[in-house]
Amino acid sequence: MKEVKSSTRLFVIVARNAPVGVIFRRSPSKQVLLIKWNMEDDTFEIGQWLKARVYETRCDLSPEGDMLLYFASDNRRSLSSWSAVSRPPYFTALALWKKNNTFGGGGLFLSRSEIALDRQPWEESGIAEGFSLPKWLTVGKIDRNSWNEYDPSSPWSRRLARDGWKLTDYPSKTKDEFGSKFMIEFDPPVTWQKAHPLHPEDFILQMSLIGINERNGPWHLIEHIVTGKNGYIGKIGRSEWADWSPTGDLLFSQSGCLYRLRLQDGVLGPIEVSQQIADFSGLEFQRCEASEEALLWPSK
Repeated sequence: MKEVKSSTRLFVIVARNAPVGVIFRRSPSKQVLLIKWNMEDDTFEIGQWLKARVYETRCDLSPEGDMLLYFASDNRRSLSSWSAVSRPPYFTALALWKKNNTFGGGGLFLSRSEIALDRQPWEESGIAEGFSLPKWLTVGKIDRNSWNEYDPSSPWSRRLARDGWKLTDYPSKTKDEFGSKFMIEFDPPVTWQKAHPLHPEDFILQMSLIGINERNGPWHLIEHIVTGKNGYIGKIGRSEWADWSPTGDLLFSQSGCLYRLRLQDGVLGPIEVSQQIADFSGLEFQRCEASEEALLWPSK
């Protein structure tokens, strides 16, 4: 796949019980647009912008895709960082938990009615003033072994494992050389693999986290590759996100665009024939109020 340089990055989270995804469209780094994706017909609902840094790897969707748990920070606000639950494609909070740093934050939907927040032991556990939770929703805490985003105990790693990814390689050391192109470079890369949902013996999607904070590049430098039977290799290269669709298609984001490589009669073609299904690279910030529905908790 020919890589086109773009500052626009797309990160996707897919609901596990519904054909729904949410897209975090980021560019510049502290302007994020939330987009809802109907994955059955590849239609999109443009939602709300947030002028803050959203930590996509610490976010999660409810199983049905109708609630989003996210973590954001903005030192220009009196509330410097916070975790919140909203109704995608809107960031407007139904519930909010204050933080004063970026260690931890966000969390996971353990089920539709149970959230686990990623918070430090000394942080207050109560919801912020002015917010309330429905009686059917309980909130707990994630146990962490490390505050690294890529640690197996992190929300990101837990969500990947829950959604079918297996951690296959973990760095034994990091390259922290002065003047290098990364703040942290992993040796070997942090690597996860996910088998094809319909042909698990035939195709494997691999995601490798190469390094953190590349100079003039992304915060997470990630590469994806597909390996398969008969020597098939589909190198996506640098890409913020990739996954299998329930129907077996390969989906991935690159340079502000979404792509779909269709599975036909059990066969994947070359990455170069992937169909571009959306281009969000040219969008600009617009104010958007949450809908009336987004201001109410969904039913249990």
